[in-house]
Amino acid sequence: MSILNRRNAVVGWLTTKVVKRVVKKKAADAVPNARTGGATAGALAALGGALFFWKKKRSGSGE
Repeated sequence: MSILNRRNAVVGWLTTKVVKRVVKKKAADAVPNARTGGATAGALAALGGALFFWKKKRSGSGE
């Protein structure tokens, strides 16, 4: 009996289709969007970065 036959090929193809769908769903869920606060997180990160560099620049000018 051959390892590669029509039944195994169909099972492999179906498995690949299902795995691709699951991986795409998990990737889409991992990325923040407007409903999960992606814009808020970006704004907070930008504000934190600006404050960090402002503090660093301010403390370096005292010498």
